[in-house]
Amino acid sequence: MNSRLVIFDLDGTLLNTLSDLTDSLNAVLAAHGMPQHSERAVKGFVGNGVRKLIERAVPGGINNPWFEMVLDENKAYYREHMDIKTAPYPGVLRALRWLKAAGYKTAIASNKYDAATQGLREKFFSDTIDAALGDGVVATKKPEPEIIYELMRRLDVKDPKDVLYVGDSDVDIRTAENAGIGCISVSWGFRTAKFLKEHGARVIIDRAGKLDPAIDMYFQDRT
Repeated sequence: MNSRLVIFDLDGTLLNTLSDLTDSLNAVLAAHGMPQHSERAVKGFVGNGVRKLIERAVPGGINNPWFEMVLDENKAYYREHMDIKTAPYPGVLRALRWLKAAGYKTAIASNKYDAATQGLREKFFSDTIDAALGDGVVATKKPEPEIIYELMRRLDVKDPKDVLYVGDSDVDIRTAENAGIGCISVSWGFRTAKFLKEHGARVIIDRAGKLDPAIDMYFQDRT
């Protein structure tokens, strides 16, 4: 195995989790008589962790007296229903197998709470992703870089030049910048290519079939 590490965001990058996120959120909101949201709306809510998702979804945000209860119930409900409709995006599994065969180290860095992150890795990527970290393991969320540094430490990768981040959002772009590593943005997830470009994306790919050549090109440019 070489010393190069490719770190992926989870929701909107490796997995299409939107339907299960929406269904879980709406089940809990409905139980409390609160307005429900479309998948399109929830797509705009995600990316900053479950607490921010609930803040954006409940009337009055964190000032809602039921906020903490909805947050806790949503975590519990989602943990039991997170893999009903969720699936890898087309071509993702093939790309991950290619990375494995080529000797790359691989990891997931997510703002999804850690129990759900680990559960989804175990179900879909147990043989292709070496490590995963979600919210709650380090002190800060993305776009702060601590989660990247912790994955580098766990996988014994010392040079930021040997690390590449792949994600679908502005949060991911800023995470890579803050960590001093490269970034590839993907437009098949929760944000459009136009949005990503407006938020500083330098490399954008539109399907997972382009991942391996884009990753190879990134590291070849640094040899």
